[in-house]
Amino acid sequence: MQIAQQILFVLLSAAAIWLFSRKAMQLVRNIRIGRSVNLSDNPGERTRNLLLLAFGQKKMFRNPLVGVLHFFVYAGFVIINIEVLEIVLDGIFGTHRLFAPMLGGFYTFLINAFEILAVLVIIPCVIFLVRRNIIKLRRFVSHDLDGWPRSDANYILITEIVLMCLFLMLNASDTLLQARGVEHYAAHPTGNFVISQFLQPLLSGTGDNGLVLTERLCWWLHIVGIFAFLNYLPYSKHLHIVLAFPNAYFNKLLPKGKMDNMLSIQNEVLYAMQPELAPADTPAPEKFGAKDVQDLTWKNLLDAYSCTECGRCSAACPATITGKKLSPRKIMMDTRDRAEIVGRNITANGSFQDDGKSLLHDHITVEELRACTSCNACVQECPVSINPLDIIFQLRRYLVMEESNAPAEWTGMFGNIENNFAPWKFSPDERDKWTQDV
Repeated sequence: MQIAQQILFVLLSAAAIWLFSRKAMQLVRNIRIGRSVNLSDNPGERTRNLLLLAFGQKKMFRNPLVGVLHFFVYAGFVIINIEVLEIVLDGIFGTHRLFAPMLGGFYTFLINAFEILAVLVIIPCVIFLVRRNIIKLRRFVSHDLDGWPRSDANYILITEIVLMCLFLMLNASDTLLQARGVEHYAAHPTGNFVISQFLQPLLSGTGDNGLVLTERLCWWLHIVGIFAFLNYLPYSKHLHIVLAFPNAYFNKLLPKGKMDNMLSIQNEVLYAMQPELAPADTPAPEKFGAKDVQDLTWKNLLDAYSCTECGRCSAACPATITGKKLSPRKIMMDTRDRAEIVGRNITANGSFQDDGKSLLHDHITVEELRACTSCNACVQECPVSINPLDIIFQLRRYLVMEESNAPAEWTGMFGNIENNFAPWKFSPDERDKWTQDV
C-alpha cells in the first residue's frame, strides 16, 4: 500500500510539473511576441524597485489596513508552502515528518509559526471575499469583471482558505495519532501545535482507522490542491504572484510624464527644418504605432500578464469616473486576451496566420482610446508597476498616423502645428502682435 502511494505521488508530481512547465513556456513565448526593447540599464535602481514594489508591496500600503491584510496573504501563503518541500520528500520516500528528528525543537517552532501564518491567511481571505461579494466595492462590481474574471478572484480566495484549513486539520489529526501511539505517527513525536490543538476535540471521537483516513485525506488533498493551484495560476489573474517581480524590475525608469517618441518621427521633423542633415538613403519607417500585440513591446505584454485586475487604475481614472467607456483595467485584460489568441494561433499553425482581427478595433475601441486624458493616474496607482498608458499611446499613434483617424478638433490642431508651428491659428509673424497694445 505504501509503495503504491509513493508511485502515485511521483507520477502526480511529475505530471503537475510538466503541465506547469509547458504552460510557462507558452507564456514566455506569448510575451516575446512583442517587439524587442532594452530595459537592462541602471540595475541598482531596478533592484530597488524590485525590493520596494514587489517584495515590499510599497504601493499597497497607501491603504495601511488593506496593505497589511494583503501582505499576510502573500507572505503567509508563500512561507507556509516551504512546508511543501517536506511533503514532497515524504511522498517520494514514504517517510513521515522527515525533518522532525533533524531539527528537533526548532521543527516544532517552525510548524507553530506556519500555523499562525495560516490563520493570518484565512482571516484576510474571508475579509476580501466579504469586500467583493457582500460589501461589493465599486471597482469589484464593474462590468470589466463580468463573467470569468469575477469568479476567478473568488475561486482563488476560497482555494487559499481550503488549503490553510487542510494544513491545520492535517496537523490536528497527526498529533492526535501521535498521542494515541499509532505506529508510523508515534515514531517521531512532535507534540501539539499552537493552533491545530484546538481542532483536536472535533476529531477525538473518531477511531484510529478513521483518524488515519482523515490524516491521509488531508495530506493528499493539501498537496493535490497545491499542484492544482500551481497549474491554475497561469490561467488566472493571480499569475501576478510570479510576474510582479520581473515586472517591477523592468519598470520604466523615465519620469511618468515623459513620452516615448519614435526616433523616425523626430528625424522627419528635424529633416524638414534642416534638410541638409537628411541622409540620402534614409528608409521610411514600416509602421507608426501599434495595431496588434505584435506591434507592442514585450514589456507591454508582460504588463498585461502581470495585471492583478484589482481595478485601482480604473478607480483613479478620470475618464472612468466620469462615465466614459475607457477603463485602464480593461485595456490590460484585452491586451492579455489578444496575446492568448495570437499564442494559440501560433501553436496551431507553427507561425501566426492572419485571423482578420487585431487588438485595435476588435478588442479596444476608438472611443476608449480617445477618452484617455494622458494623466498617468493609472500608472501611479498600479501596485505592480503596470503602464496602461503606454499601450494607449501606441494604439492612438497608429489611429492617427496610419489610419488618419482623428477627431476634427485634433485635425485642425495638427494643421496649425504643421503650418504655424503652434496649436493656434496665427501666423508666426503675427504671434507677438498682442504686445503692441500693452
